[in-house]
Amino acid sequence: MKNAKITRRSFLLGLAACSAAGVLTACKGSDAPASSASAAPEAPASSVSEVPPVSLFAVEDFPKLDGSTACIPLMAQMMADTTGIDLEAAQSAISVSTTAYAWESFGLYPDEDYTARMLVVYEAPDYVKDELKEADAQLEQKPIGRDALVFIVNEENPVKSLTRQQLKDIYAGKITNWKEVGGDDLDIVAFQRSEDSGSQTLFKKLLIQGGELMDPPTELAPTAMGELVDSLAAYNNSANAIGFSVYYYIDQMYSQPGLRLLAVDGVEPSNDTIASEKYPLCNEFYAVLHADAAADSPERQLYDWLDTDAGQNCIQKSGYVAVGPQTTESTAN
Repeated sequence: MKNAKITRRSFLLGLAACSAAGVLTACKGSDAPASSASAAPEAPASSVSEVPPVSLFAVEDFPKLDGSTACIPLMAQMMADTTGIDLEAAQSAISVSTTAYAWESFGLYPDEDYTARMLVVYEAPDYVKDELKEADAQLEQKPIGRDALVFIVNEENPVKSLTRQQLKDIYAGKITNWKEVGGDDLDIVAFQRSEDSGSQTLFKKLLIQGGELMDPPTELAPTAMGELVDSLAAYNNSANAIGFSVYYYIDQMYSQPGLRLLAVDGVEPSNDTIASEKYPLCNEFYAVLHADAAADSPERQLYDWLDTDAGQNCIQKSGYVAVGPQTTESTAN
């Protein structure tokens, strides 16, 4: 029997089909979702104004969403707030195809086989931006929240803060031992992510900025966000590993005992330092629509709702930093 060749196109369509199935089963009360969200954390009471949710849609009319893993709790809260569905059911209804695949599917394959009508997503990798530009994809986007690139080490590591230059030198292979930055005499094991991940995109944009970057061996470039966290926690049970993620994911969605976040340039990542941008490695995430989405379409209504008081409250209630009402821009330029 010949091995079947799986193309990127067929993989994307399979992901979309699984996502659609997850929404349908969750709305019917099934306990077997395709990919479910972690329980959404509650933001501090002082940071969230009391804006009662307003039901905009029947559950079956809520537009199918796709996007980044770290945005799943926000998507679930959006669904709960605009349909009246229980948050736990909304969490079970949301599944994503991850950052790069979501952008590609949405911008390059807008047909009946891919059913998402809006993205809640981190920045696309450069190669995907190039694909979208070449295809003249007609998309609209606006920033809706702010997250940050954060670095993770073993809690036994005595190093509490690194400068951006020290981090650059570590990932360029110029600093190879923790004693060079005030730590123990241990070789530094620097994890990265795969090229199509949202966190790798932010890492290269915010920190590396076109500078030198060593190629990690396969075992130090896990595909999934959770795999990096697990690998850091388990690596030889020692304190010599370092890796990165986005703040919201590592702090509130998928943490592991024995790990902690580093300060960068002396500033610890937190909702407050990200909101004020005192933390130096911040970046927005986006809502994205097809440019021709009708004014009365569910996706356009949801997109516009995010700029209302209720929409801003939803973002903050989910634990994210909202960036306020924004002007739409084209992603094809």
